[in-house]
Amino acid sequence: MKFNNGRSFGAYLLLTAKGFCMGAADVVPGVSGGTMAFILGIYEELIDAIRSFDLESVRLLFSGKIRDFLGHTHWRFLLFLGCGILLAIFSLSKALSWLLQNEPVLIWSFFLGLILASVVTVVKRVQSWRLPTWCSLLAGFAGIYLLVGMVPGATPNAPWFLFVSGALAICAMILPGISGSFILVLLGKYQYILEAVNERNLLVLFIVAAGACVGLAAFSRLLGWLLTRYHDYMVAFLTGLMLGSLRKVWPFKETLESIVGSGGKVVPIVQENIFPPQWTGEVTFALGLAVVGFLVVLVLDRMASH
Repeated sequence: MKFNNGRSFGAYLLLTAKGFCMGAADVVPGVSGGTMAFILGIYEELIDAIRSFDLESVRLLFSGKIRDFLGHTHWRFLLFLGCGILLAIFSLSKALSWLLQNEPVLIWSFFLGLILASVVTVVKRVQSWRLPTWCSLLAGFAGIYLLVGMVPGATPNAPWFLFVSGALAICAMILPGISGSFILVLLGKYQYILEAVNERNLLVLFIVAAGACVGLAAFSRLLGWLLTRYHDYMVAFLTGLMLGSLRKVWPFKETLESIVGSGGKVVPIVQENIFPPQWTGEVTFALGLAVVGFLVVLVLDRMASH
């Protein structure tokens, strides 16, 4: 079975699987769905697909020219990718929440391997390394390194703030290295929205989704323009973002400050990265998971190149 743009139905199912991987990454604070899109080789196509929903598409839709609207937009790409993302969010939110609470070292180790390998694969896309390119990489590294060190604060649950949170988080989700979930942590809304997902609080989810749609439509155009005009500088900047995010993803941490969240759970708010004080079975297993994550990305990159 073939679609009009040449993708087979099987290719769209694979795209759904890639969306599932992006959704799984987005659920975890500190890991970016944009990084996963880069790893899976669909990042620039994703930006172009989002940008296809422009003012012309709105005009076609409201003038009743549905066929022209469908031809103008990359709706199939976003539909199948979005189905995979939503499937991951609703099916994995409880499991990942449990893992982050009970086995944080193991899950962070796996994502550490993913991001390290993605840096190796993405950096090859820079055609020419010059001083401005290195400065762009360092700017991305420094910016995200400082950002992930910020302490989340208490914020309101008002609809307007949920809308703004959704808009800011979705912008981060399409940037490699910046986690939309971590932006929600900084805004004090990660636990609140995760509970809304688990409890199927549709009103909260609708407000956040509306903010995400507005933020995505605006930010994707800026990002697409930058990638077109300043490709090497942007890829270097995005690589710096991924490198800087390793501060958050480093699996071995010491909690300096914590608060008691909903349900009596202790939630760490200030942590310091450390090296394991001694070699244990957990350290060995964590190292093995990091290696597995690293190899998974290299295999996916090789498959994408073919």
